[in-house]
Amino acid sequence: MQSASVTPERPSGRLHRARALYRNVSKRRTAWLLLKDTVNSCIEYRILGLAAEAAFFTLLSVPPLLLSMIGLLGYVDDWTGTDTISSLQTNLLEASRTVLSDKGVNEIARPILDDVMQGGRPDVISIGFLFALWSGSRAVNVFIDTITVMYGLDGVRGIVKTRLVAFLLFIAALLIGSVALPLMVAGPDAVVRIVPWSTTVVQVLYWPVVIVLSIVFLTTLYHVSVPVRSPWVEDVPGALVALGMWVLGSFLLRIYLQNTVEGATIYGSLAAAVAVLLWIGVSAFAVLVGAAVNAAIDRVWPAAATAAARAANERLREAQVAEYVARAAAAREADPDDPDMPSEFPERWSRFLPPEDVTARLRTQVKSSQNAHKGGGEEPSGSAEK
Repeated sequence: MQSASVTPERPSGRLHRARALYRNVSKRRTAWLLLKDTVNSCIEYRILGLAAEAAFFTLLSVPPLLLSMIGLLGYVDDWTGTDTISSLQTNLLEASRTVLSDKGVNEIARPILDDVMQGGRPDVISIGFLFALWSGSRAVNVFIDTITVMYGLDGVRGIVKTRLVAFLLFIAALLIGSVALPLMVAGPDAVVRIVPWSTTVVQVLYWPVVIVLSIVFLTTLYHVSVPVRSPWVEDVPGALVALGMWVLGSFLLRIYLQNTVEGATIYGSLAAAVAVLLWIGVSAFAVLVGAAVNAAIDRVWPAAATAAARAANERLREAQVAEYVARAAAAREADPDDPDMPSEFPERWSRFLPPEDVTARLRTQVKSSQNAHKGGGEEPSGSAEK
C-alpha cells in the first residue's frame, strides 16, 4: 500500500498507481482485499443501523413535505383548475386509507386536506416545509457523516459545514427526485404519452438514460461527501455497486412483500408504511455499501488528496493524545500524595463504568474480603481444638 506521505510522481490518477503498486498481485488477490475491506467497513461502522436511521428520517420528511406542497395548490388553483385539486384530494384520501382506518380518514385526513387545499394555509406550508427540510437533510447528513468516517477523515469538516452541505444536497435531490422518480415508476410509456412523436427514441434510450443519471447522482453524492477533493470519476465504482445492489435488493424485497405484506397480514393498516420504510432502508443500505467500496478502493490505492488529509488527521489525533498524556502526568506531579490505586481495586474504573457497575463491583469486593477474614479466623480455632 502506498504511504500517505508519498505523492505520486505522475498525475495520471489512481489507475496508474494501482498498476504500479499491484503489478505482481493477482486480480483475485486484489478483489479479495477490496471485498474484505468493504465487509469490515460495513461491520465496523454499523451500515445496517445507519441505513435504518436514514430511512426513518426520510420517511419522516415525506408527510410534511406532501402537505406543504398540497398547501401551495390553494394559491395556484386558478392555474391548476378545480378538477386537478379534487382529483388529487381523492387520490390522497384513498392512499391514506392504507394507513388509517375509515374513522381516521373522515375525522383527521379529510378535514386537514379540505382546510389546506381550499383555504390556502401559509402556516401549514411554512412549518411543514421547514420540518421536511430538517428531517430530509438529517437523513442526508447520515450519509455524509458515514462516508467521511469511512475515509478516516472525521473531524476535517465542521458540524455547521456538514449540515449545510447536507441541506444543499437534499434540496438538489428533492428537485431531481420530483422529476426522476415519477418517470422511473411510470416507465417509458408515460413519456410516450407526453411526447407521442418520440416513441422509438424513448423506447430505446429511456432506461440507459435513467441508469446514467442515477450513476451520475450517486457519484456526485459520494464526491461531495468526502471533505477533500479528488477526481469525480474515481467515485464511479461505488455508484455502480450501489445501483446494482439497489436493483437486486428491490427485486428481493418485492418477492418478500408479495409473500408477507400483500393480502391478509399481521401488519394490518400499517402494511403500506412498512413496505415504504423497508424500500427506503434497502436503498439507503445500497448507497452506504457503495460508499464502503469507494473507501476500500481509496485505502488500497490511496488518492493523493485523501492520503494527505488522512495523514494530517492522524497527526492531529496524535497531538491530542500527547497533550492528554502530558496533562495527566502534570496532574500526577502536582499531587504526588494521591497515587493511582492498584488495578485490583474497582474504584480505579469509576470514571469509565456506569454507577451500577461500580456499586456491584464494590459489593463483590466487600463480600470477598469478609469471606476471607472469616476463613482466616476459623482456621486457628480449628487447629486449637485439634
